[in-house]
Amino acid sequence: MKKIAFAIAATSIAGFASTAQAAVNVCVFDLLGKSGESFQMAQEWALAAKSWGADVNLIPRQDEAVADNDFKAGKCDGVFMTAMRARQYNKFVGSLDSLGGVPSNAIAQKAITFALDGRNAAKMITNLGGKKYEVAGIAPLGSAFIFVRDKSINSIEKAAGKKFAVLSYDAAQKVMVQRVGAQAVPSDISNFVAKFNNGQVDMVGAPAYAYKPLEIYKGLGTNGTMFNFPVLQVTADFIVRPEKFPAGFGQKSRDWFIKNLPKSLSMINRMEAGIPAKYKLNLSAEEKLKYQKLLREGRMDLTRQGIYDPGMMTVLKKARCAVDRTNFECSMGGE
Repeated sequence: MKKIAFAIAATSIAGFASTAQAAVNVCVFDLLGKSGESFQMAQEWALAAKSWGADVNLIPRQDEAVADNDFKAGKCDGVFMTAMRARQYNKFVGSLDSLGGVPSNAIAQKAITFALDGRNAAKMITNLGGKKYEVAGIAPLGSAFIFVRDKSINSIEKAAGKKFAVLSYDAAQKVMVQRVGAQAVPSDISNFVAKFNNGQVDMVGAPAYAYKPLEIYKGLGTNGTMFNFPVLQVTADFIVRPEKFPAGFGQKSRDWFIKNLPKSLSMINRMEAGIPAKYKLNLSAEEKLKYQKLLREGRMDLTRQGIYDPGMMTVLKKARCAVDRTNFECSMGGE
């Protein structure tokens, strides 16, 4: 997603070191490099970090896998990347992107604010293989919608046998596509929309943020459509090695992200509204319920498999039912 760089790096972050420390390196994934929205946002964040005694050196990376590998190799002390790839470092936060878990931007604001709250500071830190990692920020990239090249594919049943581009490193996407009988086509964040645009796949899931930058309208052509139904919320995470940053850095950074949530969500709402109505396929109440049940079943299955965090699933269900108490799932157990 060439510009999915878009939000993805969108919350981009920078690392810090106290004034007495040497500069810390923070890799920022943005498919457009320094000219991308994400990297520019990271610069705003790095400027704010100065007041926390942090000396930050931002390193743009246009390949997310390279950004992650540089972080693993110690070339970066922090990294900003999509939650789907960052889930390996923190399953609790990485589960915000669960299937159907966050069906609106309003719920996304509640969920992200809760996750980053100081009372959850302990959940932001993980120890993996003798190494400590901390989530220093979460940025919303918006709801992912399903785009199809042929509007005749207007139901779950009609998706059977169709080719669907999925991110090869996200097991959840592959499982869900297989559940509806579609054919998963392994892809990367840098090319999955391109495969849709050039006809290699029939379907793709992406947030509105990617619509113009990645030119999804080329894949839609005159016969495509977008299911106007959120499948999941796409977020980006800022992961750091806490020992490389000033004391108290993690929570100050998380507070900065909470403060900037309204601004980010306002931009996302504008982008969603900016997709031409001619492409939007509004589902009936009956169809929406069918999709909600399908996503719930997939979400619970993936939680049982250990891909999603059970604690976050409980949090998200409470958030959904706080917004819509009449939802069918609110009287059911299981999450």
